[in-house]
Amino acid sequence: MIFEHEIPSGSKLYFGKSAKIKREIEAKASTLLEELSFEEIVTPIFSYHQHDAFDDVSELIRLNDAGNHTVTLRADSTPDVFRIATKRLARSQENKKWFYIQPTLAFPTKECYQIGGEIIDGNFEEILNVTMKIFDAIKIEPVLQIANIKIPQLLHEKYGVSLQALKLMQIEKILDSKHTWIKELAAIQSFEDLQDTSKYPKDIADELALMREKAKKITYAHIIFSPLYYAKMRYYKSLICRMFSGNALLAMGGEYTIEDTKAAGFAIYSDECIAMRLRTYEEIH
Repeated sequence: MIFEHEIPSGSKLYFGKSAKIKREIEAKASTLLEELSFEEIVTPIFSYHQHDAFDDVSELIRLNDAGNHTVTLRADSTPDVFRIATKRLARSQENKKWFYIQPTLAFPTKECYQIGGEIIDGNFEEILNVTMKIFDAIKIEPVLQIANIKIPQLLHEKYGVSLQALKLMQIEKILDSKHTWIKELAAIQSFEDLQDTSKYPKDIADELALMREKAKKITYAHIIFSPLYYAKMRYYKSLICRMFSGNALLAMGGEYTIEDTKAAGFAIYSDECIAMRLRTYEEIH
């Protein structure tokens, strides 16, 4: 029996203080992004191309359009923002920096509000700096995690590590390898751990060096490294970052390639940020 006041599991409801915090966070982020020359975009909730972004398409909610073509609800904003900006708007808009504030929807009834941005021809440092500026504006100081998607790809393609084990971070299975250096690779966390890469094969060492060189350009107190992390989004090809507070994932972004065009983007998960700010408010009062 479903009561009149019930909402589906995984969906969101904001009211009173939480709604005010949501509005404040979104307002501060949009003001900052506009100051950084981003143009706002709101993409359709229906899409033809979401399946291109996910390794596991079971998360997609499927429907049919008037021509009986399969469409899905927006489960990720990046592919549609990218395609609309580079194909539909490219002839009339020269802008290469776009931001959005909108929810994503995943099966069965999961709703996730996001603040995100995409920079066509952008790079890792650009999107990371923007993300950190937004967190500074909304007064949240997360831990920054830097990873490199090429490392788990190499481990699977050249060194026989199970892709499924990497996706699920099954450490025992990952370390069950004839390559003894994988254990040391899994232990990397700090900038100091990246200094000596001579123990690794050249292809792995080169990708670790890339992480090290990018980190040198970042002025931030709380940075950790996770070379084994595997992102579920197909379009990520190189450096990626995630931001945490405790066990809560607050943001994710990185460099990516769609249809041979390079770009960089980020998404801040508004719901987690709102929950943090609400807890702080309640503790103060």
